[in-house]
Amino acid sequence: MKIVIVGPGAMGCLFAAILTKYISCARQNKDEVWLLDHKKERALSISQNEIILEGVSGNWRIKVRATSDPKEIGQADLVIICVKSYDTKSAASSARELVGENTLVLTLQNGIGNVEIIGEVIGQEKVIGGVTNMGATLLEMGKLRHAGSGETVIGRIDGKIPVQMRAIRELFNKAGIETRISRDIKGLLWSKLIINVGINALTAVTRLPNGKLIEFEGTRKILRDAVTEAIKVAKRKRIKLIYDDPLAKVEAVCEATAENISSMLQDALRKKRTEIDFINGVIVRQAQELGIPTPVNLILVDLVKTIEASYKSAVS
Repeated sequence: MKIVIVGPGAMGCLFAAILTKYISCARQNKDEVWLLDHKKERALSISQNEIILEGVSGNWRIKVRATSDPKEIGQADLVIICVKSYDTKSAASSARELVGENTLVLTLQNGIGNVEIIGEVIGQEKVIGGVTNMGATLLEMGKLRHAGSGETVIGRIDGKIPVQMRAIRELFNKAGIETRISRDIKGLLWSKLIINVGINALTAVTRLPNGKLIEFEGTRKILRDAVTEAIKVAKRKRIKLIYDDPLAKVEAVCEATAENISSMLQDALRKKRTEIDFINGVIVRQAQELGIPTPVNLILVDLVKTIEASYKSAVS
C-alpha cells in the first residue's frame, strides 16, 4: 500500500513516523509512506533528516520520505489529509494528482466540514472521515512529542465499508495505531467536535492546559455552557452523539489530558491562524440557521479572532 500524508504538522509527522517504522521493521518492501508538503524547503529538510519523537512511544527517530512534488510520488492507495481545516481545499487540490480509480482519501482533521470540502475536489465516494485520539505536539520542525495514544476511528458518511477500508484498518492496527471502522462516522465527528468546542477556544483565551479548565470555577462554567449550546445544536440536527453524557465526557477528557496543550493554544502561542471557524464557529453558524442562541460560543469565537488579529500588537 502506498500511503501519502498531506501536511507535516504534529499529527502528520506522527502517523508518517509510526507507519514508516512499521513498514521498515516488517520489511514490507511493497509498501511506501510519503509526506507531501507545499513548502519545498521544509520537505527537503524532512527528507534529508529524521523525524525525532519523544513521549509515550519512547524516544526514537526515523527517516521519512518527503516531497513538495506530487509527481515524484505517483498514484497512491491512501491519502491522509492532516492539514489545518482552513487549508483543506488547497491540500485536496494538491493531492488530486495522487488520486486514482481505487484511491481513498482519509481526513484526520479537527472540526466539521472537511469531508464535504474534500469530496467537492476529489469525489465524495473516495472520502473517509476519521477521528483520532492520538496526541502529538510539534516541538520544532521534524521533532515532536507523542503526548498520548488512543483509538482511531474511520468510516464513510454513507456507512458503506469498502474492502480497501478494511485493509487500512488492518495495516494501522499492525503498525500500532489502534483502529476500528464505524458506520456512523458523522456521530463520531460531531462527538469529537463537542469535545473541542469545550476545550480548544477556552485554552487559547486563558493560556491554560486542558486540565486547568475544570479546576477554576469560571472556566468550568464557560466550558459547560459552550458544550451545552453545542449539544442543543446536535440534537436539533438529529445527530446521535456517542456519549450518554457529552458534558461529563468533555470534563473527563480534560482530566485525562491534564497537561496537554491544545492545538488551538499551540497555534495562538505561535501566533498562527487557528481553526476557530471550524470548531466553535460551526456551532454558531449552524445554530443561527436553526434559530438557537449560542452566546457563549459566539463570545469565544470573537475572543479567539481578536487574539489572532492582535498578534502584532499584543503584550508578550
